[in-house]
Amino acid sequence: MSIDLLLQALLNGIVLGGVFGLVALGLNLIYGVLNVINFAHGASMMIAMYGTYWLFTLYGIDPYVSLLVIMPAMFMLGYAIQRLLLEPLAGSEPSNQFLTTLGLLLIFQNGSQLLFTGNFRTISTAYQEITVPLGPALLPLARVIALGFAVLLAALLFLLMTRTDLGRAIRASAQDAGGAAVAGIDVKHIYGITFGLGLAMAGAAGTIVVPFFYVTPSVGETFNIPAFIVVVLGGLGSMPGAVVGGLIVGLVQSIGAAYLPGSTNQILLLAVFIGVLLFRPTGLFGRRLV
Repeated sequence: MSIDLLLQALLNGIVLGGVFGLVALGLNLIYGVLNVINFAHGASMMIAMYGTYWLFTLYGIDPYVSLLVIMPAMFMLGYAIQRLLLEPLAGSEPSNQFLTTLGLLLIFQNGSQLLFTGNFRTISTAYQEITVPLGPALLPLARVIALGFAVLLAALLFLLMTRTDLGRAIRASAQDAGGAAVAGIDVKHIYGITFGLGLAMAGAAGTIVVPFFYVTPSVGETFNIPAFIVVVLGGLGSMPGAVVGGLIVGLVQSIGAAYLPGSTNQILLLAVFIGVLLFRPTGLFGRRLV
């Protein structure tokens, strides 16, 4: 086993884990507050990736600068989905909301396929070939920047949830919606904001990977399935669990890809996943919002 190869795999795994963690944070936030599993989460990330791609291709806006456009746009999309599609289903069978997000997944994917075809699309930036030496290993600058944004956005979300009135309102609505309403909180509005924040995190994750990842209508599934594993592994509704679970999944996938042939690295990921759940059925951090 080469130490250099292992170090390179570890660094790539940390970057990948940061992205998975950011996607899972949004997914976990939505579940922790609304008790809804958003099957369209990865497809929402794909929409953000296309938005980033076209902003760069048509207007020359750097992908990381386009976060200022993509995140608010995804927030508004998430708010609209919750208020217009999911809110009317509140109180009905939980499966109705799940099926609605599954329908959104199909609409987003097929709509993108119709508009953009299934061609793989990539961008080329001035810093794409720049690498950062980290000991004997090299990490592309774009991945370093992506990791920095993932950590920053995760920290900002945590501060929002724990240090602001909005965060306290979100947590109150998650713990007791009736009590929160009696206290004067507009719970429906808070639910819309929560779904918007979840999609904003997915959109941010999509934007930061565009400089070193391809864009297709099905690319969301590449991140969606690992994100669901991260959520269950870390603990449903747990923000710290999403971060730790993301790092575990990223490291396992990266190390497995370096040392195992083909797609057999997925076997290693599933083995770790099953092993954790055997000893911690509720995930590493159980079920809590923060």
